[in-house]
Amino acid sequence: MRSESFSHLLRPLDFGFMSLPNRVVMGSMHTGLEESGDWRRVAQFYVERARGGAGLIVTGGMAPNREGGVFPDAAGLYSSEDLAGHRLVTDAVHEAGGRIAMQILHAGRYAYGKDCVAPSAVRSPISPHAPTELDEAGIERQLADIAESAARARQAGYDGVEIMGSEGYLLNQFLVARTNKRKDRWGGEYANRMRFPVETVRRVRRAVGDDFLIVFRLSLIDLVPDGSTWEEVTQLAAAVEDAGADIINTGIGWHEARVPTIATSVPRRAFTWISRELKKHARVPVIASNRINTPHDAEQTLRQGCADLVSMARPFLADAEFVHKAATGRAHLIAPCIACNQACLDHTFTNRTSTCLVNPRACHETLLNISPTDRPRRIAVVGAGPAGLSCALTAAQRGHDATLFERQAEIGGQLNLARRIPGKEEFDGLVAWYRDMLSELRIAVRCGVSVDAGDLAGFDEIVIATGVRPRVARMSGHDLPHVHSYRDVLENRVRVGDRVAIVGAGGIGFDVAEFLTHDGGDVSGDIALWKRHWGVSSPMEHRGGLDPDGPSPAMPRRRLALMQRTPGPPGRKLGKTTGWILRSTLKMKGVRMLGGVSYEFIDDRGIHIRQNGGEIRLVEADSIVMCTGQEPERRLSDALARQSREVHVIGGARDTRGLDAKRAVDEGTRLAARL
Repeated sequence: MRSESFSHLLRPLDFGFMSLPNRVVMGSMHTGLEESGDWRRVAQFYVERARGGAGLIVTGGMAPNREGGVFPDAAGLYSSEDLAGHRLVTDAVHEAGGRIAMQILHAGRYAYGKDCVAPSAVRSPISPHAPTELDEAGIERQLADIAESAARARQAGYDGVEIMGSEGYLLNQFLVARTNKRKDRWGGEYANRMRFPVETVRRVRRAVGDDFLIVFRLSLIDLVPDGSTWEEVTQLAAAVEDAGADIINTGIGWHEARVPTIATSVPRRAFTWISRELKKHARVPVIASNRINTPHDAEQTLRQGCADLVSMARPFLADAEFVHKAATGRAHLIAPCIACNQACLDHTFTNRTSTCLVNPRACHETLLNISPTDRPRRIAVVGAGPAGLSCALTAAQRGHDATLFERQAEIGGQLNLARRIPGKEEFDGLVAWYRDMLSELRIAVRCGVSVDAGDLAGFDEIVIATGVRPRVARMSGHDLPHVHSYRDVLENRVRVGDRVAIVGAGGIGFDVAEFLTHDGGDVSGDIALWKRHWGVSSPMEHRGGLDPDGPSPAMPRRRLALMQRTPGPPGRKLGKTTGWILRSTLKMKGVRMLGGVSYEFIDDRGIHIRQNGGEIRLVEADSIVMCTGQEPERRLSDALARQSREVHVIGGARDTRGLDAKRAVDEGTRLAARL
């Protein structure tokens, strides 16, 4: 990647009335920034991506009216009173040399407000309210509001609009019979069902004129029962081209689909095969999207004829300079999006402002300043896990002289355990990036060193990021030879039998279960294998792209029981947008999940438990894996405290409650920003 030219990716694209400097689209994301009302903060977020080289930026979804907002307080361009904030953004992006389009998103039945509307009164499984069926006047008002929103976008200085016609939102809801039960001219046969999205494009073109970019985001594969056929998809593509669309962007899957589409376990470029099929029919440029994380992946997508442009959204959270680094031979220094969802989508769906695990400054550009220091210090950082790494890098970027100490033979800490989990291979790239950045910033790294207090003399600041150690759950039999810690299992230091009981069903317990049920075959790296695993077909063969036989995962040789003390089904506290994937995968693989468990004792036969206060019973197991939490590793910080040395303690060494890589990176970055 260091020597790759990315000639396809960096080629301009001319539309006559405007041109794009390259083929990179920063895709639309819900970040919560526009809803904050702080338009200067919104502007700075987009400005940094424009300076970083994004060819075209697409904003988060802007509602055309109140009932169309995803949330009751969703941002939009409802009236002329909203123009000033949007104009602040567009002026700033243009001053930075960028181009920006506003996405118009009408949620339809996906809206969380009680006034939601849809083609038919069919409630969404992911929404709290049943929608009101639109009558003829209501349909006309939605069309008028969308067109008016586009006209205001032009008035506000945007270079174009993207019409959201995919992911199961309003326009998509008109297209399929499962959500459109109408018998009038807006329902029934497909020519009628596609009338609303086609008329939307026609009205928008009329409202904005010919010299304004219109992108239509079209669902290529719905991944829901009774979704669109490929014939319908191509028919719609031709119709929206005729109605005035300049570009077709590819939408993948409805939000209610039970197939993951952007999580880290989804293979890279998992859906470019279908954008390539559309490109055979399309007369306008086609954008490929979903799980394209690196300039190499983007270049390959274009070179292989899968698309004319590539949309990458979350990679621009991880690194605002994505394109600039690729164009200047520094692709290896692009902070990688690991598709974890922890700080972006999980935040969005819990009403928090999005950010990025890898880059805590994302969406906080005006709040988290990393500026050069006017008083360089010698800083010792002990521990090269995510907290220590982020602290050392940020300190060095500010001009401090940082030295990083690590007891293990390599950097990474807990990241090295995470990257062993099938489906989390993206962590390999994250650790590699940390290595490259340490080299780039010339940070002294001392691996394989057990540091004591005497080794830290002469440093102006000492940061303790020594992480955690597994907590030992002391119950009768916990020291038997077939009882193992999660670390020993993940590092392959012990032999694990065919019948396994996992004690503890938090994130680590689920990771261990995934590790132990994986018997070969790279599901996250083999698209064909991944499609079979989740039951994904092609819309050319089956409606919506779902195999009628359903998912066909490779069944494991081991039998697992995953247990937790908390009553109820395990996994409720996993990530908002990824927990269901982990639960579904293990359920498909036959893993028993037990809640409300009290652990009585362990013997040679397995573990004896009570469930929900019932009788003691045996869970037979050849191996028992303890995932019973973690304890701070504070021996060094305690020794320094006894010497009255001042230290900064971060990450798991500070507190294990709520610990994850997101918190660790954030703490390390913020500490270094203020040292």
